[in-house]
Amino acid sequence: MTRAIILIDGSNFYFKLKELKLHRLLEFNFSSFAKFLAPRAKIAQATYYVGAVRVTGSLKSKKLHANQRRLLAHLRSQGFTYYLGYLLKSNGVFKEKGVDVKIATDLLIGACQDKYDQAFLVSSDSDLAPAIKGAQEMGKIVAYVGFKYQPSYALLQTCRRSILLTPEELARFWGKH
Repeated sequence: MTRAIILIDGSNFYFKLKELKLHRLLEFNFSSFAKFLAPRAKIAQATYYVGAVRVTGSLKSKKLHANQRRLLAHLRSQGFTYYLGYLLKSNGVFKEKGVDVKIATDLLIGACQDKYDQAFLVSSDSDLAPAIKGAQEMGKIVAYVGFKYQPSYALLQTCRRSILLTPEELARFWGKH
C-alpha cells in the first residue's frame, strides 16, 4: 500500500472556498476529503497550515481567535495535525508568514526521510514549485489539488498529477463526520 501525505494551505483553501460560498469549515469533513484525495493509500500525515490569529484586545480579534481554536479542534478530531505560522501587519494589512516555508520544508524532509510515496498539495501558491521539483527528483509523486474555476497553471505544469475540484465535488464534504 502506498503512503500519502495531505498538505493543506489553510488560508489559500479557505479563501478559494469562500469565493465559491463554501467556507463553513467547521462543517467540512476533512477526513473524508483526505480519503477522496488518496483512496488507495495509507495516509501517513495530514496537516493544515495557517497563520495564528493573535488576540489584540479587540472584539474582532477575540472572535477570530475563538473561531480558529474551534477549527483547530475540528481538525484534530478528524486526524489532522496543524501548523501555525504567524500574521504580520504591514500597512494595515495582515500577511501570513512562515506557512509556505513550512509546507515546502515538510514536503522535502518527508521525501528525504522516505515518509511518503505521494503528496497531495492543496495550495495554489506557485512559490512551492522548487520544493515540488525537489520532492519529485527524489522519486515522489506530488499532486496539485486546486480548483477547476481558477487553477494555478504553474503548479499544473510542475506537478506530475493534478486534481481540479469542482463546487459539486466539494459540496459532498459538508455535513456528518
